[in-house]
Amino acid sequence: MSQKEEEEEGVLLYYKFVSVPDTQELVSFYDLNCRSLGLLGRVRIASDGVNVTVGGKLSSLEKHIAVLKSNNLFEGTDFKLASCHCPSNEIIAEECGFTSLSIRVVKELVTFSSHPLLKSPAISNAGKHLSAVRFHSVLQRGGTVLENQDSTQNRRLILLDARNLYETRIGKFQTPNVQTLDPEIRQYSDLPAWIDNHSEQLQGNCVLMYCTGGIRCEMASSYIRSKGAGFEHVYQLFGGIQRYLEQFPDGGFFKGKNFVFDHRISVGSSAPDIVGSCLLCGCAFDDYSSRSRCTYCRMLVLICDGCKGKGGALYVCELCQKHSNRGQMEDNQSPKVSTPDDNSEAVGLESSTLSDCTTLLPEVPWKHDSRFSRRLRILCLHGFRQNASNFKGRTASLAKKLKNIAELVFVDAPHELPFIYQARQAKTCNISPVQQSPPPGEKCKKRYAWLVAPEFNGSRGTDWEMASKTFDPLQYQQQTGGFDISLAYLETVFSQKGPFDGILGFSQGAAMAAAVSAERGKMDSEIDFRFVILCSGFALNFAHVKPRSINFPSLHIFGNCKGKDRQIACHTSKELTGLFEEGCSVVIEHESGHIIPTQSPYIDQIKAFLQRFV
Repeated sequence: MSQKEEEEEGVLLYYKFVSVPDTQELVSFYDLNCRSLGLLGRVRIASDGVNVTVGGKLSSLEKHIAVLKSNNLFEGTDFKLASCHCPSNEIIAEECGFTSLSIRVVKELVTFSSHPLLKSPAISNAGKHLSAVRFHSVLQRGGTVLENQDSTQNRRLILLDARNLYETRIGKFQTPNVQTLDPEIRQYSDLPAWIDNHSEQLQGNCVLMYCTGGIRCEMASSYIRSKGAGFEHVYQLFGGIQRYLEQFPDGGFFKGKNFVFDHRISVGSSAPDIVGSCLLCGCAFDDYSSRSRCTYCRMLVLICDGCKGKGGALYVCELCQKHSNRGQMEDNQSPKVSTPDDNSEAVGLESSTLSDCTTLLPEVPWKHDSRFSRRLRILCLHGFRQNASNFKGRTASLAKKLKNIAELVFVDAPHELPFIYQARQAKTCNISPVQQSPPPGEKCKKRYAWLVAPEFNGSRGTDWEMASKTFDPLQYQQQTGGFDISLAYLETVFSQKGPFDGILGFSQGAAMAAAVSAERGKMDSEIDFRFVILCSGFALNFAHVKPRSINFPSLHIFGNCKGKDRQIACHTSKELTGLFEEGCSVVIEHESGHIIPTQSPYIDQIKAFLQRFV
């Protein structure tokens, strides 16, 4: 029996807001401790605390907890440990980050807002914690036992769900005589805007919040309380839904299943309640194990076994349906557009093809009117030994033709390169066989890169250096260093210049953009975008990125065999395309070489792709 218990698997979740004196020291501790115990999962460390979800043997997880409890830094931490089976679906385990150990230093433990000007609220101002028993009692009595103070007795109780829509669709609190607000957001960073837009419903009332494990309520309750008078009475469920279900195994007031961000997918009570329903046929269904996603925003959707594959496995989530025809006319008049019936069931979708070498995502059954839409913001990543200025100049025609759809934003890459000139053979015997004088430095602008050779020492300056060897068209294959620096740099760009709807990368910039797309699910949405455009791109040698494993909307533009791209061969760009899931990829091949074509029909195909995100 003892041996059997040691082999039992488990999942551990915990967070702690505390001042971390040395983040790198904590990184070293987690790396050594987790690897020695065989733990896999995600560890996020910031200057103000840690957020951890790891899995492994129960005995190993208990040893991990014991070590942390001996450290004053983790005093008072709520360690949520649950037994479970080994991951049965490797795809889900990999998507949730449970096939490896990922330890990262981040700016924020949870990304509260994608808006660069909105500072995260102070955790010291978070709402008061209520235990699962107290929380249950408050709901049972309609809020009359929150406090004994007279100022609270006459306040109405508002129950606020701080989770994403796909989470709430399979489980939520349902309490008679207590109003429950579901923000219906795609991601947590959308919550501040929802709070701002619904502050009148919250002000003057007692707000009782809940989420999966508690960390999202810490930030959100602080933000609500920061609004001042009328927003003081905010409370949160300590330990989240997980602690509540442990205290009330029959579910109590919680109906359905608790969505979790690990290979378990969801955790239910002993009650057989199914509150979810299939997006297409409406039958009772709450299983996300198929990982079906909206074709447009990639949010998880519920598709029952009987409906899988219908419409070519292309689905439109309820938020995309709901907001597809909403928008503001430039003259601020209300748009006169018919909207689909909210009660419609199946969503008919058909693929369309503009040419033999182009595959397009399907059209939704209603049309988008550009008059009612805002422009997309696209971050543009230049190629190797380029800069933002010359890339902006080279894409001026593209920017002009997309001006009604998108705004292109250009940034320099973080690795500054030295000035290099190639040796040049002389034409006569009276002149030295090598160019003696480099070009004048004052006429040259700095050049940058997203990826550099591993031996690159970061040298820079205005002095020219003569290349040690002739130009190698395959040099990009040796430029494999500097990715982590560029990734951290892009996080800053998104924080200061974002939000962005998509990323456009050219050549090495496309390789960087593709790598970010592959890592996106493991980054806690610090870099958040909805699509990627890869022009003359190539794939970095990431062993964990398998063919068709990147499940993200992508547009691939490159020269075909006749295009004679002398920088990046056609088959190399095709290999990059093969890493993306076929159902969400669009491919445009052209005959114009190492450029982004802007003539018809290519520009029409680019616009058609972008229109799906307007």
